[in-house]
Amino acid sequence: MNDGPSGFDWPALMRVAFQGLGLTPAAFWAMTPTEFLILLGPENGAAPLRRDAFDALLARFPDKRDEDGHDRDG
Repeated sequence: MNDGPSGFDWPALMRVAFQGLGLTPAAFWAMTPTEFLILLGPENGAAPLRRDAFDALLARFPDKRDEDGHDRDG
């Protein structure tokens, strides 16, 4: 893994771009990181927590407050 000063494994990213996605070098270097992530698809990380899922967590694990109304760990 080559994660130089930028923290990116550029050789791996370029392999995915050129071999996996069939991009040209010019297209790869012209694209933004967001555009590249979109091309990788939704499998590149966990999906953000939706509001309905968040509300379900809140219902299942409500905040507990002491008699003064302060949050406390249960």
